[in-house]
Amino acid sequence: MDTGCTLTTITLGTPDVFGLATFYARLLGWDPPGPVAEDEDWLGLRNADGGIGLAFQLEPTHARPVWPQNADDQQMQVHLEVLVDDLEKGVAHALACGASLAGFQPQEDVRVCLDPAGHPFCLWIET
Repeated sequence: MDTGCTLTTITLGTPDVFGLATFYARLLGWDPPGPVAEDEDWLGLRNADGGIGLAFQLEPTHARPVWPQNADDQQMQVHLEVLVDDLEKGVAHALACGASLAGFQPQEDVRVCLDPAGHPFCLWIET
């Protein structure tokens, strides 16, 4: 069904627009972001393969989500799923880019990581 709607971008809130954009550009092998003016509160990255892009919006009072979720803590609003060829190498790459490995790992073929702003994202392999 043609609805005339196309999802183009997922936007993540962060206290550091340029820093988080740089992290995801490195993680995904996308072109790095250009310089950001001090008054800019939004920065977009294009997917070189033509897929959905990522954007980063300044949230000066950003509260890091808690993973796994607790009823009284900041809830995760969205998480990204990143397909990798090799889970161990994918995790090593993510950590080298500045991610951290979440303490709770719910599945054998998935690794939950946290980006520098605390957003969870999953690295996974096709089985």
